[in-house]
Amino acid sequence: MKIQEENQPSLTWKINPETNQLDGKTDGLTAVSQSVEAMLSVERFFWQIFTPAFGFETSGLIGQDSGYVASELQRRIEDALSVDDRVIGVESFSYTVSEEVLTANVIVSTVYGNTQAQVEVNLQ
Repeated sequence: MKIQEENQPSLTWKINPETNQLDGKTDGLTAVSQSVEAMLSVERFFWQIFTPAFGFETSGLIGQDSGYVASELQRRIEDALSVDDRVIGVESFSYTVSEEVLTANVIVSTVYGNTQAQVEVNLQ
């Protein structure tokens, strides 16, 4: 008897970004985009409700040089998203520094298509 791995649907609750309330269900690219946003918004290892593999680490970046933060952000974003098998990779990493905030923009390649993501880190 052979065991075959089968991909499960990514059907999940849809969160309305304007009201932050549930608004039905979603699947495909919208579901992955929502998951990417959640993974990059949750501080890794801080909340016990999430597994240690879920989330994004900003600790150790605050107060660092913007060049270091930019290069480290790319690695940490790729690491955070690598736990989702629907994510193929991270591309087009760019960042801007305004006042004391570094904003990173990336394109996340998924099995359903591409989506954009943004991460902000305080430099002070």
